[in-house]
Amino acid sequence: MRRYLRVVVLCLACGFCSLLYAFSQLAVSVEEGAGGDGGGKPQAAVASWLAGGGTGGAGPAARPSRSDRCKDFSLCYWNPYWMLPSDVCGMNCFWEATFRYSLKTQPIEKMHLAVVACGERLEETMIMLKSALIFSVKPLQFHIFAEDQLHDSFKDRLDSWSFLQKFNYTLYPITFPKENAVEWKKLFKPCASQRLFLPLILKEVDSLLYVDTDILFLRPVDDIWSLLKKFNSTQIAAMALEHEEPRIGWYNRFARHPYYGKTGVNSGVMLMNMTRMRRKYFKNDMTTVRLQWGDILMPLLKKYKLNITWGDQDLLNIMFFHNPESLFVFPCQWNYRPDHCIYGSNCREAEEEGIFILHGNRGVYHDDKQPAFRAVYEALTNIKKKFHFGLPLSASNTVTPMHFFIYTDSITFDKIYLLQPGSHF
Repeated sequence: MRRYLRVVVLCLACGFCSLLYAFSQLAVSVEEGAGGDGGGKPQAAVASWLAGGGTGGAGPAARPSRSDRCKDFSLCYWNPYWMLPSDVCGMNCFWEATFRYSLKTQPIEKMHLAVVACGERLEETMIMLKSALIFSVKPLQFHIFAEDQLHDSFKDRLDSWSFLQKFNYTLYPITFPKENAVEWKKLFKPCASQRLFLPLILKEVDSLLYVDTDILFLRPVDDIWSLLKKFNSTQIAAMALEHEEPRIGWYNRFARHPYYGKTGVNSGVMLMNMTRMRRKYFKNDMTTVRLQWGDILMPLLKKYKLNITWGDQDLLNIMFFHNPESLFVFPCQWNYRPDHCIYGSNCREAEEEGIFILHGNRGVYHDDKQPAFRAVYEALTNIKKKFHFGLPLSASNTVTPMHFFIYTDSITFDKIYLLQPGSHF
């Protein structure tokens, strides 16, 4: 009797395996049959388009091969096996659960964010850091350069956010070359020129996003960080243009020194591949010999210090005037300033896709000259700890999304979307 039971169990097991094999072959055959030109944009193509920043064609060259699709695990998690789109390999979805744990345990890349704070910039800096944490997905490493008297305040405030477990921070003193420290510190705004020396101080950091204290992130830092992958082999840094409209540009009308392109660049948001910056030899107008980053800064200052108005930003403009191939220019929506709306709207990308990073220079967060800028700043200021921003959304931990539309006489901020923390988009 036991022998018969064993035979029955064995037959049932073989039948089950055969059934699984039949389903897997059916999924593959359906996939191959649907591989023509009909239908709308497949989901895998949408995922690829998002990952590539929205660029790329939509022809046969843009369609992944069957073997490539069968390596993609990204969609199986979201679709029941029997509802898979035709461009996703069914066999992967059967095996995905087996590998999901190993995929999750792979180390996650940290994004490095630097800021320099002096004087009364503590609160403004904390709001900027808060905005970065609210929207970002990957963990962040903050590099905070501040005057000594601000260190304790930064430490107390940041330690109170330790429950987030999605960031680390390091506090640094303001550091300039000893022989010219006073001159560098007084250049333009107090301590602003510290950013020029970040590649020389943070020698172990490969890539870095530097921002001014008056920056507010309205999208994840992950999105601007992904632009590093768009650099070609000669590009070492990325910034936005100072002006989109030459008729109201400052550099092309008033500058007494070379500057990048037609209207110069703004250094309030600066994405850097610092490994390349440290290695590069820069062309210049002081000598026929190319100079490295650490060797070119002081000669530039000595030559142009009587001709520059905006301090370290002017020095960066001079440097990239002579080395334009080294700069990646990102759209104005990544560094949206009052200049883009004070004389009428002149940032087309922001009108079409929204503002990604808000730059409240001219002190507009603290006066009534630009009510829309101030309203966004105050909205982020008023987010309390009780929201547990950055934690996964669940029934017991729900974060109220901030969706608002701000209208003023000069501009309609109808494309600022403050989304739920942890949102993937």
